[in-house]
Amino acid sequence: MRTIALNAGSFAKTFAWILTLAVGVVVPGAVAATPSASALPVVVSVLPQKYFVERIGGARVAVTVMVLPGANPAVYEPKPQQMTELAGAACYFSIGVPFERVWLPRFQAVNRSLRLVDTGAGIARQRMAAHHHEHPAGDSDDHADHNEAILDPHIWLSPPLVLQQARTIWIALSEVDPAHASLYAANFRAFVNEIAELDTRVRDLLAPVGNERAFMVFHPAWGYFASAYGLEQWPVELEGKEPKAAELQEIIERARTRQVRVVFVQPQFAKRSAETIAQAIGARLVTLDPLAEAWADNLLQAAAGIRAALLPPT
Repeated sequence: MRTIALNAGSFAKTFAWILTLAVGVVVPGAVAATPSASALPVVVSVLPQKYFVERIGGARVAVTVMVLPGANPAVYEPKPQQMTELAGAACYFSIGVPFERVWLPRFQAVNRSLRLVDTGAGIARQRMAAHHHEHPAGDSDDHADHNEAILDPHIWLSPPLVLQQARTIWIALSEVDPAHASLYAANFRAFVNEIAELDTRVRDLLAPVGNERAFMVFHPAWGYFASAYGLEQWPVELEGKEPKAAELQEIIERARTRQVRVVFVQPQFAKRSAETIAQAIGARLVTLDPLAEAWADNLLQAAAGIRAALLPPT
């Protein structure tokens, strides 16, 4: 499978390529969300994946989410009830979040017939962003060197990359449940169109943003979203840790110089450092949840929030 690293310029070409895969399939109306009694039991790691699988599987799938709302997928430990449900699942759709490294082998030990599907297959991962600090001449940035090994798992926040994930889900469901392959193909094509429409709406929302395209976040979850739309995330956190006092003061000074008005936080992490920065520079805290289930609406809300943060005050 070829590796894909999509940006704004390549989205239209990739959209056309993926759409041809399901050409000739009649697109149905609204996808049924309520699973049928004979629905295929599948498991996903995070809530946005539930949205993707249900858009393609419709009523034919019953989706269980492993990382519960509000939990952190970096350190999550499944509950006993989840392990029991996993024993009867046909597929597990992974996406590369950290807890999977330890738990995927254990999932297969519980269910030997479980099919593991890597929905991030073929997608080039980028490094997690880290805040930048000033160093005297000749000094090295040890933090940056360490951070180079940390790859960003948040590929579900980029609509262009979700096209590739949707294709992987469609193929897997069609192979596991070939009797309903035509339904999955039709739903896949409808979802591809939905993604293309969402991409257009996000670009329209962000069109008025000028040259200042860096937004401040506590945890660097929005790198793929930023790459897709010509933005830059400026994170407070470094390698999963809150900044030390000296680093925090440096961030405050830079944020004040750049007239940052909004600091974005997320529900899965403590807000202490972000609150300190916001109070020091007179900024607001705004919550963006990268793990929200309502994927399309969440990205539109994120785009609107980032636009408001970057446009000059009226």
